[in-house]
Amino acid sequence: MARPDPRPARLRRRDLLLMVLGTAAFLADLGTDLWMACSYVRAGHRLWGVLVLALLALSSLATQLFSWAWHHTDPPVLRERLAPGACLALLHLLQLGYLSRCVHAVKVGWQVCKPGVTEEEKAYVLFLSHDISMLRLFETFLETAPQLTFVLYVILQTNEIELFQGFGICTAFLCVAWALLDYHQSLRCFLREKYKLDLLSSFVYFTWNFFLTCPRILSVALFATLFPHFIALHVLSVWAVMVLWVWLQKTNFMDSPGLEWFYRATVGMILYFCWFNVAKGRTIYRSIIYHVFILVDCALLVASWAWYNSPLDEHLYPCYVLPAALVCYFLGLLLKGIYYKYFHPTMQTQHHDEVDAAGSVTAAEFRAGRAPVIVNKRMYQLVQSHFAASSLAGQSLANGVEADALL
Repeated sequence: MARPDPRPARLRRRDLLLMVLGTAAFLADLGTDLWMACSYVRAGHRLWGVLVLALLALSSLATQLFSWAWHHTDPPVLRERLAPGACLALLHLLQLGYLSRCVHAVKVGWQVCKPGVTEEEKAYVLFLSHDISMLRLFETFLETAPQLTFVLYVILQTNEIELFQGFGICTAFLCVAWALLDYHQSLRCFLREKYKLDLLSSFVYFTWNFFLTCPRILSVALFATLFPHFIALHVLSVWAVMVLWVWLQKTNFMDSPGLEWFYRATVGMILYFCWFNVAKGRTIYRSIIYHVFILVDCALLVASWAWYNSPLDEHLYPCYVLPAALVCYFLGLLLKGIYYKYFHPTMQTQHHDEVDAAGSVTAAEFRAGRAPVIVNKRMYQLVQSHFAASSLAGQSLANGVEADALL
């Protein structure tokens, strides 16, 4: 198979700015959650305050566990760059492991943006950014998405909306879609330059995720207003189905069976809210099955709410929102189809990659430096799942052997 010319990894100043904004957004979100919990307790809604803190604690524990597990699979030289062993353990015990990663990545990124740095240093900061992107995705769907559903539940329950709640809802929806886009951009860093996301493809990817996530969260919040004691059963049931779905696709992301099941459980929570690919090969049939399942589930949730609210009160917010949510969902499906038709790397490969005597060049080839550099093996596995066409899934990616040897 033909191999492309080696290409050094690059970190742009825009990427550094996004790292800083991501760290600031994490701290702002943490402060907002604590403020919200205190406000609920002062208002006499202790159960609401406890629920906010419980979601925050759950997402933090999961994020720290993934961070700590990944540190143990990294070479010692990478762990030592972040902090000594005992200090690193203490940071994760104090729930500061993820934040320390973000701060360290910003510090190293600032140094890398200066002239005269080595390719290994550039690769190292990209290594850090890839892990942060994945951890941000986990934190978003274990905390931000459930918190957003809960805030909508409170608004629908009281039939009132405060200014800060409306602002929080808008920013939370944007954060969920942004986390998906940031994760997707991290995956595309491994592709050749012509397959990286441009402004238009980024906009389309962000928009279809935003349009598909909004109706899902709204339908769950509506159901919770009528059946608050059954919503936990619904979440657990659908989550169990999604974990089974992930298991049937035979994921192999973590280094131990126990942590692999924890990863599957986390991905199951992501799938509860939105589409997330975890297996190699063509995704169209899996995507169709998933979206049909979610659409039927959302329809049943909304129908249950409408049945028990019949005749509908014309002053209820959902009377105005539900038609827009339905249009939003189908528009999201349309934009997703457009993205995979015209912007996905596999489709571009089929039209633009040249074929030589040795065979075709896959679009998911590693972008390596002139000498072997640090490559994030975890992201390499996910790149294969997202971008390798089924006919190319069994082929070796360029520099794959080098990457595995280094990690």
